[in-house]
Amino acid sequence: MAIPLLEYSPASQNQRVAGYEVPGDEQPRIYSTENLLSTTDMDNLIEAAYRQMFFHAFAADRERFLESQLRSGQITVRDFIRGLILSDTYKRSFYNLNSNYRFVEQTVQRVLGRDVYNEREKIAWSIVVATKGIRGFVDDLLNTDEYLDAFGYDTVPYQRRRVLPGRSEGELPFNIKSPRYDAYYRAKLGFPQIMWQTSVRSYVPQDKQPKAGSPSQFLEMARGINPRGNQPQQISATNIDIEKSVPYRK
Repeated sequence: MAIPLLEYSPASQNQRVAGYEVPGDEQPRIYSTENLLSTTDMDNLIEAAYRQMFFHAFAADRERFLESQLRSGQITVRDFIRGLILSDTYKRSFYNLNSNYRFVEQTVQRVLGRDVYNEREKIAWSIVVATKGIRGFVDDLLNTDEYLDAFGYDTVPYQRRRVLPGRSEGELPFNIKSPRYDAYYRAKLGFPQIMWQTSVRSYVPQDKQPKAGSPSQFLEMARGINPRGNQPQQISATNIDIEKSVPYRK
């Protein structure tokens, strides 16, 4: 018998505040299969899904089979997001390197587009991970009314209302605020690395930088040659033996 989801009280975060959205550079772009006009739009939608889930997907991290199913209309965007969370890349990058609490926090951020409300919500979803596994947790998360109301079956999740008109700066993106590695694993991998710079670099404006063929570019090379000439011989004329130095035929 599965344990029911622990109840938690929603907090008043930005995504729960109703307001008029003013278009701008900081506003997230919504990718949906409802308004696709060309193949390029589908490529952009797939890249947006990878950025939302993985932040960056290398060639080895891409799910070609899921991409093919999405392009042919066999699955929806919601199914594609589910496949990315259940992929080996997501498990290796997030689940294997974090506790259940942190894994829940990062998955809620990427799937629901918001932060966890409080510790009680984090504990509630962690119980689901412990009892139903990752697959059951992902299914329950994608079946919530919050996800269906916000993104439905055709829209790629995004960070909702990251920027408010009444604030000078918006919230940090999730990939910066919540890195994939926990503090324990960052310490094992040697992060953060401190790099000491011994040389002082100076800035030279573009108009004052030497052009191609300028003699100043060869000045350091000429100084590094350090030529050495032949030393003059210190020989006195009184020390020369003329009879022995002049060759003669015997």
